[in-house]
Amino acid sequence: MYQRKMKHSILLSFLLLLTACISCGNKDSAGEKSHYVIASLRGPSSLGMLYLIDSLDNTEDATFEIEILNEPLQVRKMMLDGSADFAVLPTTMAALLYNKGVDYRLEAISTWGTLYLCGNDTTLRSWNDLKDNKIYLMAKNMTPDVLFRHLLERNGLEPYSDVELDYRFPNHIDLATATAAGLTTMSVLSEPYLSYALLKNPNLHIMMSLHDEWLKIHGFEMPETAFICKGEISENDRQLVDNVVNIYKKSVDKVNENIDEAAALAVKYQIIADTVAAKNSIPRSNLKVVRADEAKDLVVNYLDVFYKMDSLIIGGKMPDEKFY
Repeated sequence: MYQRKMKHSILLSFLLLLTACISCGNKDSAGEKSHYVIASLRGPSSLGMLYLIDSLDNTEDATFEIEILNEPLQVRKMMLDGSADFAVLPTTMAALLYNKGVDYRLEAISTWGTLYLCGNDTTLRSWNDLKDNKIYLMAKNMTPDVLFRHLLERNGLEPYSDVELDYRFPNHIDLATATAAGLTTMSVLSEPYLSYALLKNPNLHIMMSLHDEWLKIHGFEMPETAFICKGEISENDRQLVDNVVNIYKKSVDKVNENIDEAAALAVKYQIIADTVAAKNSIPRSNLKVVRADEAKDLVVNYLDVFYKMDSLIIGGKMPDEKFY
């Protein structure tokens, strides 16, 4: 009974917040937008949005719609054609698109390190133990690949010569499925796909957290995933944007506070197929919404690392002040 009351109370609080968003964002009378689309990723980004997703599912004629996509490139497509008003995607890709003239502004950072090296080798003691091994990654030049190559280099290993990198499984889902089936020896996986693979393959274990390894080198958290908004909305309707960020933050907080319930919602909304895997993945997803003005220095330092590694990763230059 208590859990049912708590769920109803949580749902009501989100519906009230959504009503506030509707009242500040509904501009039909002026002939402007009254329907907004959030493009999210099927992974930690959508894990953090679970209570928002659930509220929208229980709201008739909702002003907001969440599109849950499998890969960042699908989010990018929605940004390029303008069909996404808000979007969640890797911070490096957000900077790249902004620098290429796709005007979406950073509103918050929502995840702070979701990538792990996993495998069936129990002898790993240092980065040097990776030498002469093959490691599987998805999507060359995407965040998992770029980040892992950066960490290899900073730990004295040369990608492609000291360590073989294999990209035959092109996305998170394919790589996790192959890893769970024992078709890989070591893989870089993101949550919640990591927890799914660990559950399906008892010989698999976490070898290192890339976030922890980043912290050892750089001394600051890794602002991995960005929550962004169309420039025209960011500039012209700050009340709406602030309310959306606030709702996202409240959803993330509820997910972290109610892991069992959130895991059930993750299965209900097809973020991941197993409640045990979902429950295990939430603490390892480092979910935390921090507004852009508070996270700016960390984001600048984070992007600067990749700019110095290869400036083309973020579009050939550091984003200007309008990005933040």
